Amino acid sequence: MPFEEFDRSKLKLLPLGERVHDLDERVMKPAVSDNGYRHPTIDLLADRIRAAKARGADVTLMLGGHVIRSGVAPSMIAMMEAGYINHFAMNGAAAIHDFELAMIGATTESVAKYISEGQFGLWQETGLYNEAINEYAPQGYGFGEALGRYIEEHEFPYRENSLLAACYRRHIPATVHVGIGCDIVHEHPNANGRWIGEATYRDFLIYTRRIEELEGGVFMDFGSAVIGPEVYLKALSMARNAAHQEGRRIVHFTTAVFDLLELEGKNVHEAPPKSDPRYYFRPWKTIMARTVADGGESYYVQGTHQNTVPALAWRLLGGEEGGNA
Repeated sequence: MPFEEFDRSKLKLLPLGERVHDLDERVMKPAVSDNGYRHPTIDLLADRIRAAKARGADVTLMLGGHVIRSGVAPSMIAMMEAGYINHFAMNGAAAIHDFELAMIGATTESVAKYISEGQFGLWQETGLYNEAINEYAPQGYGFGEALGRYIEEHEFPYRENSLLAACYRRHIPATVHVGIGCDIVHEHPNANGRWIGEATYRDFLIYTRRIEELEGGVFMDFGSAVIGPEVYLKALSMARNAAHQEGRRIVHFTTAVFDLLELEGKNVHEAPPKSDPRYYFRPWKTIMARTVADGGESYYVQGTHQNTVPALAWRLLGGEEGGNA
């Protein structure tokens, strides 16, 4: 006999207007401005991104939720609109923050406060996120494109700073890689596992198709310590499998990880031993060591996203050798 399931009809959802938000639209940074942050790897990456653009290779930027919360979506949108980034990939948290900011100009609740009250994540308007998937996934849309279309067609008031909406307008893939049960929207009665799974798997295949073009390209991971490296690893294996059968190789590309862990000065090109706790920091062993071992190059930048993302945009679009390069 089947096990008992939780009855979602028992849940009480409150209006978002009653939620205390930790962030609002004032967190947004200018799209292209000099914040004073400098790092030699960012200079190198800007050159590699320009070269990748010139040869038509893939440039993917993977991001975690804290990147959107840092208010740097305008910088990412500017790099995309200039043709420097042709694929964004994110976890579910990043998509939810982007969706909420576009909808109400605010996001982020106190976990400590609302988990005690049994109200964490249970807000009426946030459930529109699920409605977007339920409406567009049956029509063949991937997760990210479904959200972007919903934001645009429903004219969310703050959509000019939505990465999902900007990618939808420009027909640039913004793929969303979801773990069922990881995101607040999965608590809602209108969450449909069939369409969540189908839409995010479709995004995984879109992602993998982009990775097929990674030879001579650039892969960057900003603050995604689990979903980022794990999705990349499987997609790269699939892409290399297909390339091998076609007589091609996907080995000469550049990877970079941007995070807070103190790794600068370490040899990130070799995975640490299992006796080192940092062995379990997946971006190191996966993105910076194992997958570039056959001819790629990898780099690490320690810094906050509110510094590093605008610095990359400035180097590409506004700083020395930027703009018309």
